[in-house]
Amino acid sequence: MGTQTISLADLAERAARAAATELTARFGQQASGVAAKSTTTDLVSDADRAAEAASIGVILAERPDDGIVAEEGSGQDGTSGIEWLIDPLDGTTNYLWGIPHWCVSVAAREADGLLAGVVHDPLRGETFSATRGGGAWAGTRPLRIADDRPLEEALVGTGFNYSADERARQAARLLGILPAVRDLRRLGAAALDLAWAGAGRLDAYFETGLQPWDRAAGELIVTEAGGVVIELPGRGGGPPGVIAGAPRTARELAQLLELAG
Repeated sequence: MGTQTISLADLAERAARAAATELTARFGQQASGVAAKSTTTDLVSDADRAAEAASIGVILAERPDDGIVAEEGSGQDGTSGIEWLIDPLDGTTNYLWGIPHWCVSVAAREADGLLAGVVHDPLRGETFSATRGGGAWAGTRPLRIADDRPLEEALVGTGFNYSADERARQAARLLGILPAVRDLRRLGAAALDLAWAGAGRLDAYFETGLQPWDRAAGELIVTEAGGVVIELPGRGGGPPGVIAGAPRTARELAQLLELAG
């Protein structure tokens, strides 16, 4: 693990914490600037925008030539070979409804793949991080996914799409999945769910239609903790999804999902 990777991880955490400062100051207050994006259930607010600006500001102050891909569109092309994937508020619906389960996700990648990632949960005071080849961490505690459970004993997380048609397909699929696992959890923040899979709080997690900023940091946390990530094909030209978690559990879940359609 090179010094550059370490410095990228440090910068990712500082950027995530800058975003979190904006978010926690507004959490529980009357939301402003709320608007719909892809559907009427896919929301953005001034809190998202302020958090995105804060995180990008931290990164560009030190690395102005890097590329930026951010959920709310404040991106830029870079010339350095490093690109940042930023979700300034993952779990916007939870945030707007006052549900304390949301996070900030920041990751850095190059052409050969992900280099560093951070998922920061400010309300619980937890920061999950990973660097390529350097392991995964919850604060200062190293993460290592425990021995695999068979699927019927696994606690599995999932998420639902913003498209009503895709949500109907997901609901139908759950009829074949729920009886085959210990139980399902739908918590509402994909990046944090992935980090929890890396921490062993979920044995596996799956969701379709995830954007790169939703999944980048969490995927690196899972793989550096010893788990696997299996890509799910996108539907109707939409973005792909993932299955992530303990190797045996994730692979058995992938087989089950294929049967469920």
